[in-house]
Amino acid sequence: MFSIGDFARHGRVSVRMLRHYDALGLLPPARVDPHSGYRGYEAAQLSRLNRIVALKDLGFTLDQVASIIDEKVGIDELRGMLRLRHAELASRLAADRARLAAVEARLRSIETEGAMPVQDVQVKKVPPVRVAAVSGVAASFEPGSVGPVIGPLYDELFGLLKAAGVEPVGPGIAYYEDAPDGGVLVHAACPVNVAAVEGATVVDLPGIERAATIVHHGDMDNVLSTIQTLATWIEENGHTSAGYNREVYLEAMGDCSTWVTELQEPLK
Repeated sequence: MFSIGDFARHGRVSVRMLRHYDALGLLPPARVDPHSGYRGYEAAQLSRLNRIVALKDLGFTLDQVASIIDEKVGIDELRGMLRLRHAELASRLAADRARLAAVEARLRSIETEGAMPVQDVQVKKVPPVRVAAVSGVAASFEPGSVGPVIGPLYDELFGLLKAAGVEPVGPGIAYYEDAPDGGVLVHAACPVNVAAVEGATVVDLPGIERAATIVHHGDMDNVLSTIQTLATWIEENGHTSAGYNREVYLEAMGDCSTWVTELQEPLK
């Protein structure tokens, strides 16, 4: 038999919390001294305590916790419930992180307004190129939406090229278009000198007669300010955009903070 203090230490909870659980009928002590009122707990009660804390930490209310435990949910069913709630919380956390990254990107864009010289923009002709590509759909063209899609696409593409024994003959190219059912169709591509790659689509990517280009340094999650510098230059010089920009990954090995990417926006 453990005192309430000792039981709290073994269960890694506070004495106050144990008293609260007792008051709610969730975890009454095994014994209460009729003279002193001291509560005594047994080691076997740690199992119930573990379930209470796990369910509470996963977002269940204490009323829900009581219902689940009192229905004597089996260990397999309980494990399944915990895994489901864990997945829900992990998904919510990932969404919150994506929103935070998007906010940080906007803040960086605001902080660097006017900092990137527009003379870094060049107009040039982009030649056609044969590429092997795989595709997916992003919810929008925001970096936070594109990033989680294009990364796995390139992993898939490199795996297909390796399996086919095909070596890329130039830097990776990402290009985009409107998806038929909404969102953005993301194409992760690499230049190749072959007619086919199993599992990938080999296409002849058309050239761009006039492209406004600018070089972005660093993580593509932080590309927003570079894109908006390009947009400012296009407008100030009387040009009109003709669609999504392409991304050519000139240096994309190792730490993404060292990446060098050329943005190529077609002009009318």
